[in-house]
Amino acid sequence: MIELPFAQPAFKLTSLWLGLMLLTGPAQALYKVVGPDGKVSYTDRPPIASNDKISTVKPSGVTTALDNPATALPAALRPVASKFPVVLYVTTPDCEPCNTGRSFLRQRGIPYSERSVTSTEDSEAFKRIAGANEVPALTIGSQVLRGYSASEWAQYLDAAGYPSTSTLPSGYKHATATPLVPPRTVTQAPAARPVATPAPAPTPTPAAPPDPTGIKF
Repeated sequence: MIELPFAQPAFKLTSLWLGLMLLTGPAQALYKVVGPDGKVSYTDRPPIASNDKISTVKPSGVTTALDNPATALPAALRPVASKFPVVLYVTTPDCEPCNTGRSFLRQRGIPYSERSVTSTEDSEAFKRIAGANEVPALTIGSQVLRGYSASEWAQYLDAAGYPSTSTLPSGYKHATATPLVPPRTVTQAPAARPVATPAPAPTPTPAAPPDPTGIKF
């Protein structure tokens, strides 16, 4: 395996250096791996599932991005997942039927998105989708299944064309749950400027009475 880690994420190989690597390296593909910390390495072995950004390097030096093996779907599974996407609707973590439904999907190898229904806004949006507030719920394309039923879920997944056993790659990572309705960003209004209180008008000083002596200072 050829592995050349670099401490500086911004460091770039020159075309000459990269060309020498490709010419002197093995005949199989060369992979460029960029880790979450920006660290770059090159390897001649397909990387295992990870959160790294992976691309292939051709002899011309051109790099082509690859799907992340931790989230990429097999080619045979992509058409059905695109045509009939699966979404799981759950509530709080102590919802036992929700946890059971999630385990069912994972054991069967179904790629799915997960939406949590916890706020008032979530409940209102969920009722418009499912027609009721019963969780868990599953949507397979436009089909809505309320409540957990292993036999019913399996029947609809079969009809959609999902495989009966998992074909997901080892180490596949399901997406974490996100709120059904994204939280709103509250913009704080600028503080109102205090209204200036007008200064009281000065009290006029009474004119001094004329000096009977006629003396002026």
